[in-house]
Amino acid sequence: MWRKENGNICNAKAHPLRMRVLRIALDVPVAKIFEYLIDGATPVEPGDRVEVPFGARPRVGVVVEIAAASSVAASKLKRVERVLDGAPRLPAEWLEQMRFLSSYYQRPFGETVAGALPARLRSLKPLPKRAKSAADNASEKAQPPVGGHAPNPAQARAIESISVALGAFRPFLLHGITGSGKTEVYLRVIAQVLARGLQALVLVPEIGLTPQLEARFRRAFPSSHIAVLHSALEDTARTHAWLDAARGDASIILGTRLAVLTPLPRLGIVVVDEEHDASFKQQEGLRYSGRDAAVLRAKLAGCPVVLGSATPSLETWFNGGAGRYTLLTLPERAVPGARLPTVRTVDLRLESAENGLAKQVLEAISARLARGEQSLVFINRRGYAPVLACESCGWAAGCTRCSARLVLHASAERGREPGAGSLRCHHCGARENVPRACPTCGNVDLRPLGRGTQRVEETLAVLFPAARILRIDRDTARKRAALARTLDGIGRGEGDILVGTQLLAKGHDFPNLTLVCVLNADNALLSTDYRSAERLFALLAQVGGRAGRREQPGEVLVQTRYPAHPMFRALMRHDYAGFAASQLAEREGAGFPPFVHEAALRAEAKKVDSAMMFLRAAARLLEVPASVQIYDPVPHLITRRAGVERAQLLLQSHSRPALQEFLRLWSAALPASSSSGVRWHLDVDPIEFD
Repeated sequence: MWRKENGNICNAKAHPLRMRVLRIALDVPVAKIFEYLIDGATPVEPGDRVEVPFGARPRVGVVVEIAAASSVAASKLKRVERVLDGAPRLPAEWLEQMRFLSSYYQRPFGETVAGALPARLRSLKPLPKRAKSAADNASEKAQPPVGGHAPNPAQARAIESISVALGAFRPFLLHGITGSGKTEVYLRVIAQVLARGLQALVLVPEIGLTPQLEARFRRAFPSSHIAVLHSALEDTARTHAWLDAARGDASIILGTRLAVLTPLPRLGIVVVDEEHDASFKQQEGLRYSGRDAAVLRAKLAGCPVVLGSATPSLETWFNGGAGRYTLLTLPERAVPGARLPTVRTVDLRLESAENGLAKQVLEAISARLARGEQSLVFINRRGYAPVLACESCGWAAGCTRCSARLVLHASAERGREPGAGSLRCHHCGARENVPRACPTCGNVDLRPLGRGTQRVEETLAVLFPAARILRIDRDTARKRAALARTLDGIGRGEGDILVGTQLLAKGHDFPNLTLVCVLNADNALLSTDYRSAERLFALLAQVGGRAGRREQPGEVLVQTRYPAHPMFRALMRHDYAGFAASQLAEREGAGFPPFVHEAALRAEAKKVDSAMMFLRAAARLLEVPASVQIYDPVPHLITRRAGVERAQLLLQSHSRPALQEFLRLWSAALPASSSSGVRWHLDVDPIEFD
């Protein structure tokens, strides 16, 4: 028997003890917050993890609010089984961040909260325990980072500007050319943050960048406890790092985008390195931008946030120009005597590329070999060849599960002829054996068309048999430790010619690398994606920036059939500001971000007609306000992926609040219109349209 007493729910029959109503977020795909009862003697606060009965099994939930009463009948409320211990209480600031992300990206609150926690904290298993290390008890010292160079005037100005802002929210855009010493600025400011007894959060876009940056931070702060967080960590290691950060034991938290979702009780600064990188956008579940979440996190914590890049995203550059972010520039390289490399185009209309490599490129590589310097041949396509085709009938190997070609990968054990390797889909991961003959006409003379890293490596090995050639792509860098060893070896001069993808394009410092040769740069220029020119400029500027980072001059050769393209002209002048201005003018005229705000509704089904039908019905579901425009649905460029057909429709608005309000109402109504076999999701601020 239950009764209310002064607004509180009481069990009058069993005991006159006051009961409290807990509103709890659970990891279920609905927006609802669930209510449970707990007796008044049990200490519990918002942010505590609790075990509650739900359906056929108990679940872990997070208390988000304590209420005096419930609108639900008392007889229908279940009781909390227990309050879980072992982890620190999730702070109010963290819960506020989760509420915003849930609302802005249109995902259920419980799913957002649960997705931000390591798997171990979402389970009822006891948390792993470990003995404290010496680093856990180390005290931070108010001193410059160990081993750093004396900052040049531009670095000193940037350090001073950020240091003055410590203790208050202020966003900075640190625009520094490649090799300008942005990391040194980070280290100097972080030293001051640690001296105040505060924590520093440093985000990087790729797991591959973490080992080198981690090593540099450990050298700079040997007495500090550094927690590393990224998705490749096994469960126990990730849980330990998360707990160290959340308890305040770790002073520096270094990680990929997921690290921004970690509660930090003493946050003093947030750094987002290579802020332009697309890897900061989550592409499943809560489709959040790690960069934007970092700005929000700093605002909630009342601390500065530094967005660093040699090629900022146009959205960030626009915010800097509008005064929303304070722009700091590093216009010269940090090492005395080092200069930006000379960039030249190799016109493939005038000079043939034998085996994919122009004569000028081969001569430049030969000259570096003679001088004992390193060269990088950059091609952003792994595998041996992107297409295996029959010249007799025109057949080409395609993926049965995707609207894409299968890529030929050569075998490491056998020769490079067709039949020695495998055919792989880079979209769904499917693999097939290489056919000995064309399945359409029986022709045994199948040809690999185009080039990937494996074929370029093979060609260079024939042309330069005495050279030490290293290939770095996702096929050779599957193990993080092996990649770290390879990168360290390159830094020590191991390897004469490097063949690599975008894994080598950013964040690496190879002192003896003086030449970068870029192959297949034109493909991105032919893309229908309005972001393609921006991404290509960033990629080429970043990979070209690996050359000439010491006293030896650097050179970048770009093979292209469009040498007069404005993007290449800006690249040759190292004129990011001019390139950005022209791109922003085009975007404003065409009505693209940052001048409008976007969202995409995407649908998946066994048949593309089903997905398109769902999207058309969704567009008619609510009256669309005049401030929001919905475009007609279209199939994805790669329509079929992993056996599922995909389509999407785009929404735009000049008003972010108007778009958000419509999305809120729309997402609540959409499940009712979902037909059998159709899955859908909303992507707010999308960056991918393939």
